[in-house]
Amino acid sequence: MRTIIFFDLPNVYMKDKRNYLLFRKFLLSEGFIMLQESVYSKLVLNSEQSALLIDRIRKKAPKKGIIQALTITEKQYSNIEYIIGSENTKIINSEDRMIVL
Repeated sequence: MRTIIFFDLPNVYMKDKRNYLLFRKFLLSEGFIMLQESVYSKLVLNSEQSALLIDRIRKKAPKKGIIQALTITEKQYSNIEYIIGSENTKIINSEDRMIVL
């Protein structure tokens, strides 16, 4: 499964900019990758893990702005159609399990 976070946070005042940067930094520390500006994605094992992740995001969310979460399956995610541009090939982006010995 994949959890996708969409956000639009105010960026007018210094405090707003700081909140934006702290929220973005939090998403990166949680393992999210940027799909587009203000759209981040993370692989999760199941819907329970997604719910826990969204709960942590809810606790770290700034007071102003809009933050939305969407959880979809890998099959749904793999149907993304790129109209302009292409996917980032530097990031391992598959549902294959990796075993480290």
